[in-house]
Amino acid sequence: MFKPEQMVKLEIITLTRYRDPLLTYLHEKGVVHLEEVPIENIQRETPNEFYRKATSYSITISRLVDTLKSYLPPKSGGLKGFIFPRERSKRKYRYEGIEKLIKDVEEFLSEVEPKVRDVEASVTKINNEITNIRTAIEALEILSALNVELEYLRAGSFLNIEVGLLERDKVERAVKELEDVLSGRVFILRRDLGANSILVVVTLKEDSSKVASVLAKYGFERIEIPEGQGYPKDLIPRYLEKLEEKKKELEDAKRRGQKLAEKYYDDVVFYKELMDNERDKANYLSYLVRTEMTFGLLGWVPKGEVEKIVEGIKRITEGKVYMNISDPTPEEIENVPVKLKNPEFISQFEMLTEMYGVPKYNELDPTPIMAFTYSFFFGFMLTDFMYGLLLGIISALLVKGHSRLRDGTWRFAKIMLWASAFTMFLGILFGSYFGNALDMAGIHVPRLMDSMKQAMDVLMIALAIGLAHLFTGYLLGFIVRWKNNDKKGAIFEQLPWLFIIIGVTLFALSSRVGVPQIAFKAVFGIGLVLFAIGEILSNGAMALLLLISDFFGFVGNWLSYARLMALALATSGIALVVNIMVQMIWGFKIGPVPLGIIIGLVVFIGGHIFSTAINALGAFVHALRLHYVEFFGTFFSGEGRKFEPFAAKREVSELEIE
Repeated sequence: MFKPEQMVKLEIITLTRYRDPLLTYLHEKGVVHLEEVPIENIQRETPNEFYRKATSYSITISRLVDTLKSYLPPKSGGLKGFIFPRERSKRKYRYEGIEKLIKDVEEFLSEVEPKVRDVEASVTKINNEITNIRTAIEALEILSALNVELEYLRAGSFLNIEVGLLERDKVERAVKELEDVLSGRVFILRRDLGANSILVVVTLKEDSSKVASVLAKYGFERIEIPEGQGYPKDLIPRYLEKLEEKKKELEDAKRRGQKLAEKYYDDVVFYKELMDNERDKANYLSYLVRTEMTFGLLGWVPKGEVEKIVEGIKRITEGKVYMNISDPTPEEIENVPVKLKNPEFISQFEMLTEMYGVPKYNELDPTPIMAFTYSFFFGFMLTDFMYGLLLGIISALLVKGHSRLRDGTWRFAKIMLWASAFTMFLGILFGSYFGNALDMAGIHVPRLMDSMKQAMDVLMIALAIGLAHLFTGYLLGFIVRWKNNDKKGAIFEQLPWLFIIIGVTLFALSSRVGVPQIAFKAVFGIGLVLFAIGEILSNGAMALLLLISDFFGFVGNWLSYARLMALALATSGIALVVNIMVQMIWGFKIGPVPLGIIIGLVVFIGGHIFSTAINALGAFVHALRLHYVEFFGTFFSGEGRKFEPFAAKREVSELEIE
């Protein structure tokens, strides 16, 4: 806790024939962060034929997955399915090397791919035919206004015929220009259809280019004449019959697709996952170095996993391996991958830390502190027992439902479970139960403080909390810098703020507990002097300007904690508005029907659900901001390299390795 997982460097050299089984073993264990071996002018490993095929088949099978998925019936489940998702069963595959795996995949694809492609081609073809039929029907509906047989609307050996739509207000100008350009050698039939007009322009073939140029100028929308003979209105029923036939063909093709999906979808997803993992291994091959008979790799391993990994490597390589295990050197500290290490009950808060960044290997992990302060800030801003209870029930259900998956939803729900507990506790202290609903109902509620009536007191508490939070951050920064031999930074960048915060605290206490003024003046003065010296040492001639800027930056950060009070008031205020609305309509009746009670309950329940949601969102965001902007800036860089293990992603597959 507070320190990242201890890492060791693992260097391996072994025979080339063990490369594939060793990489597969490390990939399945998922505890080694592979690095590129830092040796120049040496041959690197490259993907062989089978790894290249794995990459190609991964893309091919992904397309099959998308195609078959489109034919599966929509999944039901809704809210229950979200809260209690079904765990996907895993299918085992006996791994005997990538060559055997590629052979199995090729056999599977030879059976499945032609069937899927055939259905896909049929569906695409039928959809195109349906589109063409619908386009023809639309054209026939428009052409029906002309009451002219279709054969007279098609061009002939000597005549060019253009049929289409033109905006009504442009028709006169277009007709006049056509007559001028063609010297009257044109016949035009016009029918007005609302804002547009349908035009039939008949000219000699030799004038077709002139006609096209003029019509294009006015935005003429050409209509393709559908196949068939007779009047357009008589052809429409025939095309509608064709449309129904094609729809039936499409349904038949989709049913074939659905049968294929039901039969092969799980298999396709299974083989896709196998290929995706082989492609992932191939992407790391360039990290390895090789000679004619051997290859070498470099990685970082959590110290607690070393013994098991070493034992496995010796077994895979039959003992024919050289391994060097060492702690990181001072020069390597900056680049050591960082894996956070916290007790199980607060480990979910690592998600919030990692959203900002991870600490460097020689820095402190803020997760343990954040687990408490984030939850406390969230509760302070939401500060209503019933809101916390609602949030807690939802979070508990999500934790229960996703406990086997251990996914992001599970981790987020556990964070909200902590936050809801603090919300309920602070709700009791502030006597808030759906705002002041109990007070309005005539029930006396004990409380230590009323956020609406004692807003200034709540503000003072919020600022005091902010001062303590910042003090903790600067103290941690001082410890980290001192421990990492940055004593100058510790004394002139962290220590001044500690003295300043202590001085401000003593000043606040002087009128209440009798602290002598000389005490807070002395402490505050020491802090200012150290702060000024630090600015001069760091910024030289710019020190005077930055002295003012940085000091008021600290003041701004401190005052930012006033949002604790502001959001607490917002929660109480919205709840109060809901309660007043309910009170106003509660006694409304129509005859003997107590309509006000019915509407009031709807408003009460809906209003407070809305209030819970909107205020919980505000509390979530602003509690994060107080950490990311104000708190982390005092000691935490977040510039470390996250531990990203060379690990297989297994949702539906499980390898059995020889």
